[in-house]
Amino acid sequence: MSHLDRMYEVIKKPVITEKATTDQASRNAYTFRVPVDANKIEIRQAVERLFDVKVNAVNTLRVSGKTRRRGWRAGTTPNWKKAMVTLAEGSTIDLI
Repeated sequence: MSHLDRMYEVIKKPVITEKATTDQASRNAYTFRVPVDANKIEIRQAVERLFDVKVNAVNTLRVSGKTRRRGWRAGTTPNWKKAMVTLAEGSTIDLI
């Protein structure tokens, strides 16, 4: 697997919520859904290469899956990882 393939696997999709949108406006931070095994260095490199921006910081957290019911059966949605990437001043990413 080449480095380019891994970059596209690391950044799955942007998280577009009210809080994430507020972070974009207030502190120039963008939120992405990433694989659980991705580390901060891989995330930084992927964002810098894919969007041609300068990254100041990467913060990550694991989000636990929620319990869901379907009739009598109960299960959980998968756990996932979220990365909040703070960009250098003057750098922006056009998500939409």
